[in-house]
Amino acid sequence: MTETFLYITLGTNDVARAARFYDAALAPLGLIRRATYDDEVGYGFADDSRTRLWITRPYDGKPATIGNGSMPALVALDPAAVDAFHKAALAAGGTDEGAPGLRPYGPSFYAAYVRDPDGNKLSAVCERQV
Repeated sequence: MTETFLYITLGTNDVARAARFYDAALAPLGLIRRATYDDEVGYGFADDSRTRLWITRPYDGKPATIGNGSMPALVALDPAAVDAFHKAALAAGGTDEGAPGLRPYGPSFYAAYVRDPDGNKLSAVCERQV
């Protein structure tokens, strides 16, 4: 088995706003919206039968809050995709948490960090040497 996670969920208080943000921010990484419901949207790769990232109103009905220390890191195929992710995320209402660039986590660890409009932190990372 090569998969580590079946799926990841992030909370939102405004599904329509979150969908606009994630549609734009995830496109450079090859992720598309695969599911749309009143209380959640889901993203995955076109060639994968699973929805891997869900943006959802919390099931308990309480407001969504950010997880301090929580951050999904999404795979980018090349540094240009990391750059495009960062740019698209900011243009779609996200905030900068770290501009694209090499990080000290490995010789080719190229990453960018953003927060979505609800405050969830996410990253795009390319570890390929180019």
